[in-house]
Amino acid sequence: MLRITVEAAVGGRMTLEEVFSLVKQLSLVDKVRLIERVAPEIERDLTEPRPMSRRSLWGLCADLGTAPSAADIDQARREEWASFPQEDIS
Repeated sequence: MLRITVEAAVGGRMTLEEVFSLVKQLSLVDKVRLIERVAPEIERDLTEPRPMSRRSLWGLCADLGTAPSAADIDQARREEWASFPQEDIS
């Protein structure tokens, strides 16, 4: 039976490739046992309804601060149009 170090197992520092490399070293019987143990967990993860935490659109923008007022928007428009060329481009 294949054993992994406690540090790798507990620390979660193993990559998928490392785990796969270890699995390839198992005997056929141990591979089947591994599948029998992992499959119910995968099935449970797939069938359990996951609560979806949804934030409102207002909540998504909360960190942006307050929106500019209509007066601020009008002022910005006046400033931009004041520097825009007025002659006909045709």
